Amino acid sequence: MRDLAGRVLVDVHYHAGPDLYRRRLTSAGAGRAYAEVGGWVVLKSHLTSTAARAWEARQEGLPVSGTLVLNDLAGGVRPRAVEQAVYAHGPDSPARLVVHLPTLVGPAHASPLRRTSFHPVLDPARWRGERVLDADGRLRRDVREVLRAARDLPVTVATGHCDREAALRVVDEAVRLDLPRLLLTHATHPMSGFTPAGLADLAHVPGLYVELTALTLVLGHRDAGHLGEVVRAHPRVVFSSDLGQPDQPDVKEWLDLSEHWFRAAGLTSQEIRDVIWKNPVDLLTP
Repeated sequence: MRDLAGRVLVDVHYHAGPDLYRRRLTSAGAGRAYAEVGGWVVLKSHLTSTAARAWEARQEGLPVSGTLVLNDLAGGVRPRAVEQAVYAHGPDSPARLVVHLPTLVGPAHASPLRRTSFHPVLDPARWRGERVLDADGRLRRDVREVLRAARDLPVTVATGHCDREAALRVVDEAVRLDLPRLLLTHATHPMSGFTPAGLADLAHVPGLYVELTALTLVLGHRDAGHLGEVVRAHPRVVFSSDLGQPDQPDVKEWLDLSEHWFRAAGLTSQEIRDVIWKNPVDLLTP
């Protein structure tokens, strides 16, 4: 179970509890669900690091790795928070820890999801922080410090809930620092704002990966035709789920849906393998 090479898919974005909102599965439950389909799962939580939970799941033989989202509630945008999560993730993971820039930023985006807070006294609005850009449109100093630290740690950086403007500033800084890899989180979701043409313009950026999520298609923000456009626009597309919500498809259901979308998008067998396995593996491994 501790080998990405033996998996048939790698999902880099799955929400397990505890999180800001109630989730379908625990960390171990998610690990078992992905083990049943021959996959690997990267657990994400807006509330807290999943690094230690992932380490515990792997000790039980489950195919799990973790993330840290740099929300104020989870320790903030601090290199020390990243280092602590790296240590808690353990030395045995075949997959790098994924470090997301903040997701609780600016005004809350409109969502059709029915969401129930995980804890009755938890008010997500109270913990909404600032964008990663300052008033002059430049990356904040603490964000630049985290990116610099990430260059020398076994992590993969993701843009979190950056909009297009902020994500492009992160890309510029990643190039300047020679950061090995960077993931544009759900890049063409309306909150992120990238188009297939805009992603094609970034195809030359070394180590830059593009995420398209099943949830974006499930909610009708994008369709299978759009999936095909994105895959043809950028050479390093990663197709993930962004699922885990109690009222959304479970693991086996989203894989069935994905097969339908892939056929409708006209993807080849090689393109499918690239987006669900090869590109995620390249993103997560040294």
